[in-house]
Amino acid sequence: MGSIRFTATLMARGPAAAVVLDDDQVAAVGEGAKRFPVAATVNGYTWRTTVARMRGESMIGLSRAVREAAEVQAGDTVEVELEFDDARREVEVPEPLAAALATQPPLRQIFDSLSYTYRKEYARSVREAKREETRERRVAQVIEKLRERERKARG
Repeated sequence: MGSIRFTATLMARGPAAAVVLDDDQVAAVGEGAKRFPVAATVNGYTWRTTVARMRGESMIGLSRAVREAAEVQAGDTVEVELEFDDARREVEVPEPLAAALATQPPLRQIFDSLSYTYRKEYARSVREAKREETRERRVAQVIEKLRERERKARG
């Protein structure tokens, strides 16, 4: 798997912006895969993301947080570097969720086996809760979703 550097114009895509990739660029980094993980660098700012395919276009999306960190906006011409990224994506688990999982090792195993996206979203939902009651409710929701997965796995 490879890496490439190129110049692109950030295209507006809904509330975000994106670097649209042509088929040759996708092939150079992802070796024919249509969706694959990359380390992307724009304007000197690097983050981990996924090349996605939407409405017939291959692209990497730049959220508002990424655009602010890279100091870019839709319409800007930027230097882009993409490198295939096969490293496991780790998620910082908020303390209340980590504590709940520590008391239930089978559920921790299930949590750890989830895709990066699920682990990230479960952690984000707990981390972004402003009130303690909300945080506790969200931890309970995550635990219940993991129990449901455990029940389904047992058949």
